Amino acid sequence: MTAHWPAPFSATPLDATVTIPASKSLTNRYLVLAAIADGESRLRAPLQSRDSDLMIGALRALGAGITEMPGAGDVPDLVVTPIPAGFTAPAGLTVDCGLAGTVMRFVPPLAALVSGAVKFDGDPAALVRPMAPIVAALEGLRVRVEDAEDGFLPFTVHGTGSVDGGHVQVDAGGSSQFISAILLVAARFNTPLHLEHVGESVPSVDHISMTVEVLRSLGVVVDDSTPLNWIVTPGPVAAFDVSLEQDLSNAGPFLAAALATRGTVRIPNWPSNTTQVGDKWREILPQFGATVTLEDGILTVTGGPEILGVDISDTSELAPSTAAIAALASTPSQLRGISHLRGHETDRLAALVAEINALGGNAVETEDGLIINPAPLHGGVFHSYHDHRMATAGAIIGLAVPGVEVENIATTAKTMPAFPAMWAAMVAQTAEPSSSADNASAVEAGA
Repeated sequence: MTAHWPAPFSATPLDATVTIPASKSLTNRYLVLAAIADGESRLRAPLQSRDSDLMIGALRALGAGITEMPGAGDVPDLVVTPIPAGFTAPAGLTVDCGLAGTVMRFVPPLAALVSGAVKFDGDPAALVRPMAPIVAALEGLRVRVEDAEDGFLPFTVHGTGSVDGGHVQVDAGGSSQFISAILLVAARFNTPLHLEHVGESVPSVDHISMTVEVLRSLGVVVDDSTPLNWIVTPGPVAAFDVSLEQDLSNAGPFLAAALATRGTVRIPNWPSNTTQVGDKWREILPQFGATVTLEDGILTVTGGPEILGVDISDTSELAPSTAAIAALASTPSQLRGISHLRGHETDRLAALVAEINALGGNAVETEDGLIINPAPLHGGVFHSYHDHRMATAGAIIGLAVPGVEVENIATTAKTMPAFPAMWAAMVAQTAEPSSSADNASAVEAGA
């Protein structure tokens, strides 16, 4: 694959149906819980990606047995045998976190439950992602963490085989993962855990709700009746057999394609009830002028005659795709409540401003988000910063703007290895040619 991927341009409205791989957030949460469950568990049609591979590697290193088994479709199931009681980490063990936030945040608390020293390291870009709240939480639980004074990877967790609970305060203003990480393993603590967030509001609270609901579905008692406080009662984590939902956040770029081309995109098997933050697309896209329906499990999005600007809060991991749509809008947009994106795979706010403006756009960074004003866009290189959501944002813009090249599209393998092929297959599904002339005029006008 070339370093610069020519993003497919479509002067014709799409009429496409796309099936999305499984949710990364759910796959990696269930993998962690399978590693501490009370028996053998099965994940059906889980995500196959770099992030999930890194999680599998980390859990195997900590003693879990993970085996691929034939599934109902093309994706093999995963059968997980939990970490044996009394497991001791081999000398010199280092867990490679890559650039996966779920691995670098979720696995250190799990390592505290085995005996021995476990070092955590990752990609160069991972070494600047905030980790201090996880270190503080572990030290508040009387777990020794070595070489963590700067609050970043690499560091070493010295596990003793068990962890006492108690009252622990965490500043999760930088990421909801700091809360989920402790909650996921708290049922295996010796005494109840009272986890309290201190500081500003927690971003991406939907991801904490996902964690809590998954825990409850496996018999873990979680009391979240007091805002910003979570109490977990020690007890077993029930073994499970679960079919994974598709990744609704990763569905975003494909849904955005309907707006970018004034076409229609359908995604089957959309859940009617879900804890995934990606379900917010059903609320976000109509604000841009799209028509959105969910019937018989099929989510259908049809772009309007123009893309309208929005004023929207807390789009979380959906923000890069949201910003890409806003860059194509005919009126200004403001994205609020996403300052925490500065600590993701890259500083996503700075990256979005730089890349949108490099294509002729008019984007400005604010204290907690972005302002994006209408401007005629042109072709050029859209850099990914080794961030899968930046790469897919470039692909969205490229649908409506000829000559866009995405640098390092391969970074989409983090959560969706087949993205380039899926994108090309979607673009090949177009509406009747009679509508293409009107659509081309709309695109050229920057509507």
